[in-house]
Amino acid sequence: MSEVPYSAGPFLSKIAEPVDLRREFSVEELPQVCDELRQFIVDVVSEKGGHFGASLGVVELTVALHYVFNTPEDQIVWDVGHQAYGHKILTGRRDTFHTNRVHKGLSGFPKRSESPYDTFGVGHSSTSISAALGMSVANKIKGDNRQHIAVIGDGAMTAGLAFEGMNHGGWEDNDMIVVLNDNCMSIDPNVGALKDYLTDITTSHTYNRVKDEMWQLLGKISKFGPDAQTIATKVSDMVKGSVLKQSNLFESLNFRYFGPIDGHDVEQVEHVLRDLKDIPGPKILHLLTTKGKGYAPAEAGSPTQWHAPGLFNKETGEIIKVIPKSPEPPKYQDVFGHTIIELAEKNERVVGVTPAMPTGCSLKFMMEAMPERAFDVGIAEQHAVTFSAGMATQGLVPFCNIYSSFMQRAYDQVLHDVALQNLHVVFCLDRGGMAGADGPTHHGVYDLAFMRCIPNMIVSAPMNEEELRNLMYTASADNHGPFSIRYPRGKGVMTEWKTPLRKIKVGTGRRVRTGEDVAILGIGHQGNHALKAAENLSNEGISAAMYDMRFVKPLDETLLHEVFGKFDKVITVEDGCIQGGMGSAVLEFAADQGYTSKVVRLGVPDRFIEHGTQSELYTECGYNVDDIAAAARSMVETVRKGAQAG
Repeated sequence: MSEVPYSAGPFLSKIAEPVDLRREFSVEELPQVCDELRQFIVDVVSEKGGHFGASLGVVELTVALHYVFNTPEDQIVWDVGHQAYGHKILTGRRDTFHTNRVHKGLSGFPKRSESPYDTFGVGHSSTSISAALGMSVANKIKGDNRQHIAVIGDGAMTAGLAFEGMNHGGWEDNDMIVVLNDNCMSIDPNVGALKDYLTDITTSHTYNRVKDEMWQLLGKISKFGPDAQTIATKVSDMVKGSVLKQSNLFESLNFRYFGPIDGHDVEQVEHVLRDLKDIPGPKILHLLTTKGKGYAPAEAGSPTQWHAPGLFNKETGEIIKVIPKSPEPPKYQDVFGHTIIELAEKNERVVGVTPAMPTGCSLKFMMEAMPERAFDVGIAEQHAVTFSAGMATQGLVPFCNIYSSFMQRAYDQVLHDVALQNLHVVFCLDRGGMAGADGPTHHGVYDLAFMRCIPNMIVSAPMNEEELRNLMYTASADNHGPFSIRYPRGKGVMTEWKTPLRKIKVGTGRRVRTGEDVAILGIGHQGNHALKAAENLSNEGISAAMYDMRFVKPLDETLLHEVFGKFDKVITVEDGCIQGGMGSAVLEFAADQGYTSKVVRLGVPDRFIEHGTQSELYTECGYNVDDIAAAARSMVETVRKGAQAG
């Protein structure tokens, strides 16, 4: 085993697995365990990067859960996974935690194949309640006596799936616990009526005083038997309802509500969880926590910034930024964010919509400049799409910006509510292609395939920042019906990117480089890699043409007739799945038109790709610059060898 680069404190170093936590330490010693766990997270993440604020906020909860419950026999389901770093460290992965989010290292999210303590794989939000309920029902059928705990953030509660799980959970009346981690944040500040409701509960001093008194009374009366407990519960609900009219939200779903309590008082959290183990039926425990708790710079700074701050000086809190020696291209998301403001200034019908990612997709710029025309709808991708469809029926032009992998959650709405009605909604799919260290839950590799099979849908991808601006302008200018524009995570290729806006004829690509031996067809940002490969091949005496397809649907058939009429060797390159993507579309065209050219498709193979840097994953999947050149070289050399042999 290689040397462990990070040392743990005297208590944490004794914990190889949760059984050690339960066996070695008293309740009174848990605060020190929390302090050491929090410091270990700070030590590693400050130097290695990763999600930060959320995991610090649930240190006490994490320790209490593994202390009270017999994990992994009792099953904890973490929502999203941003908050699960402490869980990973306590469950046998402390010595490898420095490989978190590194290629071939630990996943940044809970993952069933990684540990028996990771009971459900997560990455997208709001799945924990449904998953924990399914486990609970299954184990009831099997006759197993396990506890099931879903840990969900208040931001994730805004998704319909969370409500669906609670609605069913209350009906099933299983012994499950939902822990609501309330820190008023997902990645950006939470929005919506639920946030206001939780604030009402949290800030009502009368309600909390009565709640505490009734909880104590309930504990005393319940000792006299189930009938007395039922009476006490009804009295408690009646009193709470009279003090705070909205307090019956969770009770109306048949979940016994407990809280709110201080989520950073580990001894209190431990005590309450131990009590809840013995109370039958579905229960919800409302914890108040602070993102970044215990690390002063994160507590004092922006929770959004400290969600995943990158590398930072743990002593000072200064975030380490690499200052480029020369101007660098902007991130694609920022090009979107600034361009939509330009479009909205030109066209009063343009509006922006995002499901809880205004910073991640850079709609924040429009929200600051034009707050009445930019909407954060919460973690609710399905609602975001149908909300956009509703606006489109009234003549507005919604730019609905959703990460590519998150759009998968709203596929029915795209098809049924937008495309079927041929509504003018512009889908801007950020993080198209390999998303990097976030791994397979966030890789946006399926959108080209799943969008191009939908009638009425225009499917496009820009090769650079100028093309992104022009596609956005084209999509806004005329009523095209549904229009999809996908672009990757990270930087583009142009430092002088703020070019004049111009329309592009829908369904047209372009020849970027002429050649004689082989044609390389690219789509989106990966076209830059195809162009570089073509340039490198010229140094070897191989003449490669490069075409930017720009549209996967409709295809530029005129351009493809040029390609197949001239070249018998064709390579397609895409940062997306091989099945059903741009390469498949080109092959379908060739087959329909009777062309017999040799076509090699480069892209994501038919398997889930793990995490790593984008460059590492391009190499793993075989479509980096060198791979493209190698494919062309192999095709040309095979022909040349055949000619020589003849």
